[in-house]
Amino acid sequence: MNSAGHRIKVVFLTFYFEAWDALADVHSLMLADDRFEVKVVSIPRRFRADEAFANEDKVSEFLSNAGVEHLRFNLDDSLDGLAKLRELAPDYVFINYPWQRNYQPNYRVEKLAEFTKVAYVPYYSLALVNEPGEAGVTPYLYTQRSNQLAALVFTQDPNTVAAYAKTGRGNGYVHLTGTPKIDALVRKVQSGETNWPLPGGNRRMVWAPHHSFSEDWFNFGMFPEIAHDMLQFARSHQELDIVLRPHPIMFGNLVASGMRTEAELASWLTDWNSLTNTAIDADGDIGALFAAADIFLTDGISFIGEYPLATGKPAVFFEKQNHWPWSPIGKIASRANIHVHNFVEFEEVFEDFLEHGLPDFSAEIAELRKAAQPFPGEAAEKIVEVILKDFELKTPLVNPASVTDVAWENRPGTEPSWD
Repeated sequence: MNSAGHRIKVVFLTFYFEAWDALADVHSLMLADDRFEVKVVSIPRRFRADEAFANEDKVSEFLSNAGVEHLRFNLDDSLDGLAKLRELAPDYVFINYPWQRNYQPNYRVEKLAEFTKVAYVPYYSLALVNEPGEAGVTPYLYTQRSNQLAALVFTQDPNTVAAYAKTGRGNGYVHLTGTPKIDALVRKVQSGETNWPLPGGNRRMVWAPHHSFSEDWFNFGMFPEIAHDMLQFARSHQELDIVLRPHPIMFGNLVASGMRTEAELASWLTDWNSLTNTAIDADGDIGALFAAADIFLTDGISFIGEYPLATGKPAVFFEKQNHWPWSPIGKIASRANIHVHNFVEFEEVFEDFLEHGLPDFSAEIAELRKAAQPFPGEAAEKIVEVILKDFELKTPLVNPASVTDVAWENRPGTEPSWD
């Protein structure tokens, strides 16, 4: 307990279980520390404007499978959930997901800030991409309402700390700790534990496509361009196991964007699943897939930082023309991977891999590690230290009325608010 004999009450409020590893180490440390009283709460979510809030059952199932005791706020009216959350009287509420439109209205940061301190640990491992026309750190990483009203923000990148200094609140509440997400990935890969969904014997490839198909938002996703080629590639390489790891909203965006009809996607999935050397792992432990993969193919963003850091090997990055530009640390991550721009180039890299293995990118990965892990293996401990110090200092709640900067999501030309 602290000097006043009060256990620090902490709630981990989560629906983005796909990135629970951004919070898991912090949760474990606090759970084992009698200075803290810890609870985890699962809530519904949505990822598109035309969806209803749902899938709390999936969040709860994930937490149960991970051995995490939790309360289930599977409520249609989030006002009831907010009342239950207030009854818990948390000193801090941890979140790992900044996009407020994906929360039911009464779990959004404006409501939380009225009675508790929000602690934000980003779900992504590294801030690798900028908005077009921006230099330095892209505004959506530090000017969303979640960034503005959090009592404490924990980040991986000194460039992001510096960016917060440009805002009305400054960066006194922003702490460079590194991310527990990368620490956990490194640890999982080093453990050697894998969870491969196909029979053993073959070489193993993971294919991880991103969800963004438009120049209006990221524009990294290459699935529409290469899906047919990947299917043919899998058919002609029966000596290779290929596990498809789609971004959680990739298939939904594929249909919503008009890139594929539901029938076309269903037909492709039927063909993919009919092969004996293919599988889909939508939400398993990515660390276990990292550890299992002999070669990792992605057009995504976070993986080109995470995979080299966790494995010491380059990923094969299928780079789309006219994707959004790299941030400063994104340029470093980009250099740590093999780049291909069409399927012919990928097949050439694959044949070279079969004959010689992956090329040596150790120097580039060392540069990335220096930039991305300010305190290797210690991020969660650093976060707990900040919470303890903040509690002892009795810092006040954030007053939403004192934050007058326009939130990123409310600026003209950004991705539109849904409400």
